[in-house]
Amino acid sequence: MKLFNNYFILRHGEAVSNKEDFVSCWPEKIKNPLTSKGKKQIQKIILELKKEKINLIFSSDVLRAKQTAQMTAKELGLKVSFDKRLREINVGIFNGESIKEWNSYFVTRAEKFTKRAPGAENRRDIKKRMMDFIKDIDKKYKNKTILIISHENPLIVLQGVAKGFSEKEMAGDKWEKLGIDTGEHQKLA
Repeated sequence: MKLFNNYFILRHGEAVSNKEDFVSCWPEKIKNPLTSKGKKQIQKIILELKKEKINLIFSSDVLRAKQTAQMTAKELGLKVSFDKRLREINVGIFNGESIKEWNSYFVTRAEKFTKRAPGAENRRDIKKRMMDFIKDIDKKYKNKTILIISHENPLIVLQGVAKGFSEKEMAGDKWEKLGIDTGEHQKLA
């Protein structure tokens, strides 16, 4: 994928859901802010991001990402543009339930690209909205350094597509290799 801007991706800092092992999407059924550890992760990462000369910040509007974006933007002296396309995967009926329960709905990881729980998205849906987002931003701006703040699933899918991986490859062993921890940033592709 040829891009006209320089992109960095940042996964929000640790949130209550990460600590307590439940899935949280939108609408947020359970208040899910950053933990004190999550805030410290972001404060630390901001020091690294300052070196990257970020011009623009785009973020999910879900609370944990929003808090991450606001902390980052304040320190970098920038404004945040919130975009719903950067939200975490909508897990439908599993919103607020345990991660174990969500994962048990799928027999294989490949099914997460094609199968949807009632009221949910699958990873193919995420791929479409993330690609729509990156194409729109890349068309609008040129030669900028852009920070994208989002969640695990959207960021892994975006990174996988940027590296040219197929859905089959991402559903296989590439998923762990593409992984991004809370409070971690990476250069896109």
